[in-house]
Amino acid sequence: MKGLQYINIPDFINQKGETVNIKLSYQLFGLALHTAPIILVNHALTGNSMVTGDQGWWNNLIGDNKCIDTLNYTVLAFNIPGNGFDNLKENQIFNYKDFTARNIAEIFLEGLKNLKIETLFAVIGGSVGGGIAWELAVLRPDLIQHLITIATDWKVTDWLIANCHIQDAILNNSSAPLSDARMHAMTLYRTPESLTHKFKSSENYDASHNVENWLNHHGKTLNERFSVSAYKLMNQILRTIDITRDRSSFKEVACEISATIHIITINSDLFFKPEENWETYIDLKSVKPNVTIGEIKSIHGHDAFLIEFEQLSKLLKPIFEVKTIDKQTEYNSRLKKCI
Repeated sequence: MKGLQYINIPDFINQKGETVNIKLSYQLFGLALHTAPIILVNHALTGNSMVTGDQGWWNNLIGDNKCIDTLNYTVLAFNIPGNGFDNLKENQIFNYKDFTARNIAEIFLEGLKNLKIETLFAVIGGSVGGGIAWELAVLRPDLIQHLITIATDWKVTDWLIANCHIQDAILNNSSAPLSDARMHAMTLYRTPESLTHKFKSSENYDASHNVENWLNHHGKTLNERFSVSAYKLMNQILRTIDITRDRSSFKEVACEISATIHIITINSDLFFKPEENWETYIDLKSVKPNVTIGEIKSIHGHDAFLIEFEQLSKLLKPIFEVKTIDKQTEYNSRLKKCI
């Protein structure tokens, strides 16, 4: 695939204690590596490293003269190993329950080490990508200048684990696992108000509700571009987000992070509830001064971070709007300290 590069990570130890060889793929956009501040973008559950360009899934946010301006920054995006973006069977992961969100963050750190990246201007991720960003920040507390987590949290709730459990059951027991799992997920990514606004209970001539056609379309589309093994793995990574696992309390762990933490929540999110994000913000502010929170107002639920680009860009603009020369000076200063 054009633009896709690989890093071999031998002898990686997963959460089960097994040693495996990982082939980590990635793409670069914008300015050449090590010539500008670097932004790491972590993709969501069915996303990939193609964050901008002709088929970029975050084109409205990342690109030339966009909020994250590729004329001023280097944008790096890893593929979560096993997500199937390269369509190579040998890179699929079938023992998906042996991996956690923390394992993926550890793999990403190995990738950064291989690329000789010692500091990041920002790490940004939505949903599961944001959970991996939290794990990265704890594993390397001085790595990141701006930690930006969108429609996610530092841990999963019982509600989210329950839904991941249902997804896993569908993926293992359904005769049409990808389509059925995707249709179930879409009802969680949106809200009742979003679906009412979109369809207004209208019907086609065959008496099939448009919402059913929409769900069937999403199931069919994912079935054409994704694999069951990838979906199982990504669902497992999502359900294992928790930066306190085998560590101390959230405040004790998070206060070690040197990055300015920017939490962006969605008022209608049924997946990562806004109340949880606001509680995280309040807890952080009691131990850490450099924390901000912004809220996207939308009827579209969890998927609003892929829909409400104007609001998202407005919330992110203060982070990325610094003059290029100032960003480069700050980046060089931080790089010298690391060296």
